[in-house]
Amino acid sequence: MLLELRIKNLGIIEDILWRPEKGFNVITGETGAGKSLIIDAVEILLNGSAGEDVIRHGSSELRIEGIFDLSGIRQYSPFKAFLEEKGLATEEDQLIISFELKRSRGGQSRIDNRPVTKSILRQASRFLVDIHSQSQHLSLLDEKSHLEILDAMAGNKEIKQSFSLQTAKLRELETELNNLKEREQETLRKQEFLRFQVEEIRKANLHEGEDTELEQERHIIAHAAKIKEQAMHIYQTLSSSEFSANQQSVTAGLSQAFQSLRKLSEMDSSLQPQVEVLEKAYYGVEECARDILVYADKMDFDPARLEEIESRLESIRSLKRKYGKTLADIIAYGEKSMKDLDLLDNRQEHQAGLEKAIGETRKACGVIGSQLSTLRSQAARTLKSRVEKELGDLEMGQMVFDVSVTQKPSPNGIPGPDGQLMAFNTSGMDTVEFLVSTNPGEPLKPLARIASTGEISRFTLALKGAMAEADQVPLLIFDEIDIGVGGRSGDIVGKKMWNLARHHQVICVTHLPQIAAFADAHFAVRKETAGERSISALEFQDKAKRLRETAMMLDGPEYSSAALKNARQLLETAVDWKKESTGTEHPIQMQF
Repeated sequence: MLLELRIKNLGIIEDILWRPEKGFNVITGETGAGKSLIIDAVEILLNGSAGEDVIRHGSSELRIEGIFDLSGIRQYSPFKAFLEEKGLATEEDQLIISFELKRSRGGQSRIDNRPVTKSILRQASRFLVDIHSQSQHLSLLDEKSHLEILDAMAGNKEIKQSFSLQTAKLRELETELNNLKEREQETLRKQEFLRFQVEEIRKANLHEGEDTELEQERHIIAHAAKIKEQAMHIYQTLSSSEFSANQQSVTAGLSQAFQSLRKLSEMDSSLQPQVEVLEKAYYGVEECARDILVYADKMDFDPARLEEIESRLESIRSLKRKYGKTLADIIAYGEKSMKDLDLLDNRQEHQAGLEKAIGETRKACGVIGSQLSTLRSQAARTLKSRVEKELGDLEMGQMVFDVSVTQKPSPNGIPGPDGQLMAFNTSGMDTVEFLVSTNPGEPLKPLARIASTGEISRFTLALKGAMAEADQVPLLIFDEIDIGVGGRSGDIVGKKMWNLARHHQVICVTHLPQIAAFADAHFAVRKETAGERSISALEFQDKAKRLRETAMMLDGPEYSSAALKNARQLLETAVDWKKESTGTEHPIQMQF
């Protein structure tokens, strides 16, 4: 419920702090005093939008703030989840919404002092307030709202969400299948290209490090003569006997040293370890010399092998330019291309799988959609009965009301209850429309064809009355919904408003004393003069003030004693009726 509304610098409102009560609140006052500005303020607050022209003349900014009590909201859990999803989580049972508009700077909305977009604000507002005015309640004439009303009546939220998820899945699968078909030619070209790439890499028969090995081998072959010359020189140094008379090979010197050291060890056994070391060195150098000789003998320039290596390296360089900087990259590219090719080769199998999944999902949509249709048809009968009862109470018993729930065949639809394919959207396969006949013998017509403003007003009230228990929005606001409603019907409208207030907080701007009499709290708007400026003031009407306000509504500012007497009788009758209806005193009822 709305605990507090603060309005600063809106039109002729300079500063109003309003605390409406629980139950049925009415706002009354002369035309032009600013009654509807209160409702305008709530609308601006919840829409997060207003033009600079609404800022009070001479003021630089407009500010509106509303404090809402969340503790009694039946849909508090989903609202709390919504706030958490949008990063606006609160552990408090109160929520503060504010709107500030400065000239030449635009407006800014906040929830609990955190800036929010208009979209988030308006989504949040749907959980809190439902406004009905001469423009707002015309939304009832929009066929799209009829489905939402019927679903609220049926309590279809969860099954409707389930259907929406299934249709989203179906659309996703269909999009994937369509894309698959549309890309068929492109896929064939890609398939051939991948096959070429895979085959090219496969034929190369690469292994990691091969390019490094080939580069090394090429270097050796290219320098074979020099390498052989150096190898032979090393061999000769180590063991060749073809040295000059004053120069001996390494092995010859080691041999002599070894023989001499061995003779010394025979005289001193402590030299035996050195003998073993020298012996190993001698045989090691001798073996090394033989290996180098064999290496030198094999080292010949092979132009054919060099050409073969150059060709192989050029092939590898070509593959690197196409597929990667290293052989590891090329090999990995080939493996990935092979997997991609396998997927493309199996696309028919994938397409068949998609078509099967689409069929199963379409069938699941049909099952859930049929359940939705059944629930809506049942709810339609209940709503028809309740609305017609409410219309009878509102002295509109001649009006016939019906709810049309229909489906439209479509070759691309989902199976309906009888198996026939029906068109659908995310809300189901049903088209819902409210139909009325305002006079006996007249055929049922769409609600939009009702011509009388009063009839629309009373029908709105009848529908709200029928939906009272199912409607989870805690605050209902009616701005001059009594236009076109006469005094005779005002008493009935007042009773209906009060009954609505047993399930909601209700705020109503009215000109009819018959409606105001049933209020649990009465507020009057006055236009006053402060200096050379007019300002609008809102005042709670206690017992005495309420009696005078009701008399003025009956007879004008200069009301007669008879009007005062009639006002007292009107108020006392309303109090008695409310007491009889509940069997208890209302906590804020007054005795007149």
